[in-house]
Amino acid sequence: MTLTDLRYLVALARERHFGRAAEKCHVSQPTLSVAIKKIEEELGVQLFERSATEVKITATGRRIVSQAEKVLLEAAQIPEIASAGKDPLAEPLRLGVIFTIGPYLLPRLIPRVHRLAPRMPLIIQENYTARLAEALKRGELDVVILSLPFAEPGIVAQPVYDEPFRVLIPAAHPWHGQERIDPDMLAEEQLLLLGAGNCFRDQVLEVCPHCRNVSGLQRTLEGSSLETIRHMVATGLGVTVLPSSAADELPAHNPLVAVRPFAAPEPSRRVALAWRVTYPRSGAIDVLRTAILESALPGVRPIGRLAAVETAEAP
Repeated sequence: MTLTDLRYLVALARERHFGRAAEKCHVSQPTLSVAIKKIEEELGVQLFERSATEVKITATGRRIVSQAEKVLLEAAQIPEIASAGKDPLAEPLRLGVIFTIGPYLLPRLIPRVHRLAPRMPLIIQENYTARLAEALKRGELDVVILSLPFAEPGIVAQPVYDEPFRVLIPAAHPWHGQERIDPDMLAEEQLLLLGAGNCFRDQVLEVCPHCRNVSGLQRTLEGSSLETIRHMVATGLGVTVLPSSAADELPAHNPLVAVRPFAAPEPSRRVALAWRVTYPRSGAIDVLRTAILESALPGVRPIGRLAAVETAEAP
């Protein structure tokens, strides 16, 4: 059984379709089908249940695929270890960023990374935390920038900065005369939130528990991104909560909105770097952390260099 056979096996388990799996592996469907059949014959066990409409993985198949993923991940470490032994800053870095950080950090981060490591281009993916975590565990990403708490087996996380939350209001809103906003006041207004599945939405609702009721969310509207929500606030539709990186510089460019801090204790989020415990290019992680801190996002408070902490026991 070869590494190529294991890649076919994992692809079919993920896609549950021979045609799509073959496309992912850049081979013909008959080639992949023959390889899967050969693996089953070699192991003497059925890994997949096949029908005219779907492919289902067996219980034994799930355990074997899980092991195959580990083998492929370990094999992928070999060239990375060799590269790190030469120059950890001379290869692309596959970087994941959550949606509520990327648009505000990346324009500042990229030129600083280029200055510190000109031979380390960034391959960037923006996504939800759960999807970035899966890509990180599969070895499709090297490091991700996300908001804590975050706990995944075999992943280490290192806090980088704390970011306070702000209230964004229309410029003519009655709160314009308020120096600070109490979180409970949000329940009295039309509150604009990100859609379900976004961790920042959950953090906002933790700030204002009264924005929930037994039947769901009260007096709220949803936006697909923080940028969309910012524009809706500018039209006078309602108020919202933003991280300081997305809010503090807005009034200078948009006279239709105003920003107010929260009353103490000021709610915030902690942003961290996360990577696999086995990832060998520590120098690349150091450069990325330095570049993030040099980016000096508005309102953020840098965290001293803490030791990276494994978020959960490795399997």
